[in-house]
Amino acid sequence: MNMSSFIAQASDHAARVDRIFILLVAISGAIILLVLILVTTFAVRYRRGSNARRGRLPGWMQRELEIGWTAATLFVFLFLFWWAASSQLSALAPAPGALEIHVEAKQWMWKAQQPNGIREINELHVPEGKPVRLVMTSQDVIHSMFLPSLRIKQDVLPGRTVDLWFTAKKTGTFALMCAEFCGTEHSRMTGRIVIMPQAEYARWSAAPGQGDDLARLGGDVFRKLGCSGCHGANASVHAPDLSGLFGRIVMLDGGRQVVADEAYISDSILMPARDVAAGYQAIMPSYRGVASEDDLVKLVAYIKSLSSQGARH
Repeated sequence: MNMSSFIAQASDHAARVDRIFILLVAISGAIILLVLILVTTFAVRYRRGSNARRGRLPGWMQRELEIGWTAATLFVFLFLFWWAASSQLSALAPAPGALEIHVEAKQWMWKAQQPNGIREINELHVPEGKPVRLVMTSQDVIHSMFLPSLRIKQDVLPGRTVDLWFTAKKTGTFALMCAEFCGTEHSRMTGRIVIMPQAEYARWSAAPGQGDDLARLGGDVFRKLGCSGCHGANASVHAPDLSGLFGRIVMLDGGRQVVADEAYISDSILMPARDVAAGYQAIMPSYRGVASEDDLVKLVAYIKSLSSQGARH
């Protein structure tokens, strides 16, 4: 693996992580140096046969030294914890208007699908300077998306949808790998992230014949699985209206409220009896084992598109 991917700072978050790492190394080095100096000094000064004064320190000195080094250690720990936590939390904050790319992990490859339907295997093309949101799931076991040049890593779980946000700041080709042992070929589950200028990315993604729109493919799955029979405009079954559903607050039986995000939509397809919308019966069948992970990604994209269209399909 090219070490430049570990050295390069391809995002603002990478620079913040490196500053924290350098500070931790500096503090650790200073502590090691101090301990070595003290050990050497005391070993020489209090060696057998020396004339160094020996005996117990005054009580007040013992107390002040104990309180002093304990308080100093506590303040340094709190500062480091605050600095590292604030840096990590800022990286998790969703950026408005992010480019959404769907990623599916499986033994032993990464499959990505761009918003316009372009499919990639072990490659991920993203624009420089534009927020990117990776919506990820696993087809089999736990994987971990690791982008060392961006200093970010996120576990990818089977049966769940997880997000990863970043804004790339440096063009080039960098490493993409799995950081969770996922089987015999784990070491070969590698790829590359290609960070391109926005104009170049626009030309690349607009090239004809690259792929189909993800939401359109989701509409095909929606009709193939018979979802339109209950959720369609002319359906006789009393089922929730999916138009404008994504991002909306949904009232559930029992008085609970949830936000209709990707996780809620996925769970409603796989486990429809768990969170039943208020005013509806739990009659929807589970599509676990019927809809594949790829189908699930397309269905979620299609339902999300209904919010922007403002029309019921």
